[in-house]
Amino acid sequence: MILFPAIDLKEGLAVRLEQGDMARATIFHRDPAAQARAFEQQGFEYLHIVDLDGAFAGMPMNAAAVDRILETVGIPVQLGGGVRDTATVENWLEKGIDRIIIGTAAVRDPPFVKQAARDYPGRIAVGLDARDGKVAVEGWAETSELSVLDIARRFEDVGVSAIVYTDIARDGMLQGLNLDATVALAEAIRIPIIASGGLASIEDIKELLSPRAGKLAGAIAGRALYDGRLDAAEALKLIRSARASA
Repeated sequence: MILFPAIDLKEGLAVRLEQGDMARATIFHRDPAAQARAFEQQGFEYLHIVDLDGAFAGMPMNAAAVDRILETVGIPVQLGGGVRDTATVENWLEKGIDRIIIGTAAVRDPPFVKQAARDYPGRIAVGLDARDGKVAVEGWAETSELSVLDIARRFEDVGVSAIVYTDIARDGMLQGLNLDATVALAEAIRIPIIASGGLASIEDIKELLSPRAGKLAGAIAGRALYDGRLDAAEALKLIRSARASA
């Protein structure tokens, strides 16, 4: 399992939202590159970035901040937010992003996502953000009528490397992961699942390492890392120990 520390970008700053609401943003670092460096120094192996402004605008909006992060860290970076066309995918990959997460287009333009996954095997992930079991799009501003499972099944066997599944109601609220729904999704499809939304403490890490969560590929941690509720060293030690005994 990989624990991904999250950097959400809004107007060039590292922020965390509550339940995806841009009006409920807390600034945690004014220099996202410095935050990325700190995560790398703590021992994290992979970084998760979201261009929040891009998710609403439908195009990259925080490219300068992402560029600085890529110049600063040596660990792989996955990025989502505002990826709606092939040119954007190619641009981010050329800049050094390891994996692109496509969300809204997975609902609105499945052929684009499938083609990107075929063209760049292992480097395209799908972001499915759910509100009451239905997938939200456009930076979570709109809710579709499609279920997470309905959309996830569209992308089996086309080369999608992972699905990032977020429970919007829990995101940024420190209420714990919705592990039941996440595990159910992981058991229903073959694509690796990354859990997101609500990770709050070391207890969540222990649950992620339990047998019932064995099919999960990883989890994303945000606010809990920023406010100290989750100790990075303790979490990474548990994960390394679990790998060693596997």
